[in-house]
Amino acid sequence: MNRAFSRKKDKTWMHTPEALSKHYIPYNAKFLGSTEVEQPKGTEIVRDAVRKLKFARHIKKSEGQKTPKVELQISIYGVKILDPKTKEVQHNCQLHRISFCADDKTDKRIFTFICKDSESNKHLCYVFDSEKCAEEITLTIGQAFDLAYRKFLESGGKDVETRKQIAGLQKRINELETENMELKNKVQDLENQLRITQLHTSPAGSVTPKSPSTDIFDMVPFSPISPQSSTPTRNGTQPPPVPSRSAEIKRDLFGAEPFDPFSCGAGDFPPDIQSKLDEMQEGFKMGLTLEGTVFCLDPLDSRC
Repeated sequence: MNRAFSRKKDKTWMHTPEALSKHYIPYNAKFLGSTEVEQPKGTEIVRDAVRKLKFARHIKKSEGQKTPKVELQISIYGVKILDPKTKEVQHNCQLHRISFCADDKTDKRIFTFICKDSESNKHLCYVFDSEKCAEEITLTIGQAFDLAYRKFLESGGKDVETRKQIAGLQKRINELETENMELKNKVQDLENQLRITQLHTSPAGSVTPKSPSTDIFDMVPFSPISPQSSTPTRNGTQPPPVPSRSAEIKRDLFGAEPFDPFSCGAGDFPPDIQSKLDEMQEGFKMGLTLEGTVFCLDPLDSRC
């Protein structure tokens, strides 16, 4: 069977790819809660979690508390858990973080999935109660994972590398722009100091003849559009010779090395983007176990 994911019962996916890639599939369910589990996969793991949350919900129900209703929005970008009235997102579980998903065969209303929390990196088991759609929701999550996997394979390798390069280039450009602005401000400050000095040193009522402006070192600044003048400066000395172009080939006018996009190594990529890409790769390689069948990135992997 030449499919990214297979199931023992081999049921056909229930939704069109466009519905999950361009939109989302909504479901209503009751949320029994979530609890930390020790492993990312395992029937016994989720069975214990379901038993624990069912007991906790039974206690709350005896105290008069109702099981909260939620809306699930499933797409290739993840499973969102929202308040059905306010549409406030309570949890956002990305697909590459979901490692196990199943509906309870002993209680047709219950379905659950295990997701790795983005902040604590702990594995949390989410348990829901749906009167009629438990198995359908489980299959929909599996289909969304399937499509996300295919999208990652088709465009991930090329697009991810391109995005990393763009991010690295953009970071370097921002650094150069900041450095350039700081240098411009320094030059402006020096020019202002020079004007103040000239005003204090010029005799009252005298008119200073026009001459090329000089910096605080009494030097005629270099101008790329006018040839070097041999006119002595005000202190009677000749300006220093302009360095040859070959000597400055690796530095710009401000002494900084010009940016070369082809010398941008892997270490120049922003750490947050690099870690995010590595996390997605790792998550898809771990795969999604759906009703005993492992959905994973590499069909030849020994874990499949």
